[in-house]
Amino acid sequence: MTIAVDFDGTIVEHKYPKIGKEKPFAIDTLRSLQAEGHKLILWTAREGELLEEAIAFCKRHGLEFYAVNDSVPNGGLFSNKGSGAKLLADIYIDDRNLGGLPEWGEIYEIICHKQVSRDKKKRRTRRFRLFSR
Repeated sequence: MTIAVDFDGTIVEHKYPKIGKEKPFAIDTLRSLQAEGHKLILWTAREGELLEEAIAFCKRHGLEFYAVNDSVPNGGLFSNKGSGAKLLADIYIDDRNLGGLPEWGEIYEIICHKQVSRDKKKRRTRRFRLFSR
């Protein structure tokens, strides 16, 4: 899945424009999701030098993103950077969610459960196609 992740208040505590302390298990969880094949997009209101600081913070902690504030890396063919369009992602992780931000362990479980559900649905659909005319 493609997962868009906010920075301030989600990966780190809110201290904008400074960078707050890492939220417990945030980076470990995101690295685990990446290791399982999910694409992560950094999705933040930070720009310019403040954005570069956030990217560097994540990189120092072993987390690099598929893309930053865009649906594709490096402004590729399907770039929506600067268009005002919403990022193309399957899931958005943000502290401003309705109900707030769950703990990172719960986020991991939700995403893994969603992935398992999607895989089961694909298998059912594939099976249906095999046996229907």
